Amino acid sequence: MDNSEPKILCYMCNWTFCQEETSVPSNVNVVRVTCIGRIDPVIVLDTFANGADGVMLIGCKPPNCHFVKGNLQAERGVEILNKLLSLSDLESERLKLLWSSPSENSSLSCYVKEFSEEIRNLGISPVNSEQPESTVMLNLMAAKNAASNFRLRVLLGREEELTEALNVYGEKIPQEEFNGLLDEIVEVEFVRHKIRLLTWIKPLPVKVLAEEVEMKPSDVLRHIVNMRRRNMIALDHIEGQTPFYRALEVE
Repeated sequence: MDNSEPKILCYMCNWTFCQEETSVPSNVNVVRVTCIGRIDPVIVLDTFANGADGVMLIGCKPPNCHFVKGNLQAERGVEILNKLLSLSDLESERLKLLWSSPSENSSLSCYVKEFSEEIRNLGISPVNSEQPESTVMLNLMAAKNAASNFRLRVLLGREEELTEALNVYGEKIPQEEFNGLLDEIVEVEFVRHKIRLLTWIKPLPVKVLAEEVEMKPSDVLRHIVNMRRRNMIALDHIEGQTPFYRALEVE
């Protein structure tokens, strides 16, 4: 493969396109899966961390899905991934979700060639540069940890219940309000996991952490208070009047 070509990985639902469709460029690797909605966001982030310049997800065109709501789950997963990629300083355009239907005269080769051109215009991923950006790698690690967070997974699993079904008070959460809550949790978990990774490397004070995560020291301190309650971080030592914090193992 030409080193100048972008590295593309395509996760494709096993029900889209025929098995004989193999005429894709050499810079594109295709991985068939049982359902695109069952791909863990952590896997996609790990793919970027391992050097992919772009990732495609190709699933069954709604409302068709062998697993009923797999394509809806895929849409929600991509929304979260777009947010985490932006927080990680990677363009969200490096991730693309496409739908395909057997009844349509579409071509996998055309899809991947078009996406390859889009990624070529963006340039190679910072992870693949001659001097890989350590900040981006740290951000991707924080994003992976945020994506695997229990609170986020529970909220995603209950989206339909919370936005469509009435609770015991005869109320339901408007979709717009749910989306805002989800965005907030994604960002909060990303920041907290980045703080944990930074303090895992070495103990740091609030002022330094604030510079690293580009937040006000008072906001970082609020995160640290919450993280200490969750046993994610602890006071390591005090220099003069400045406390230094270190990460703890999360059970």
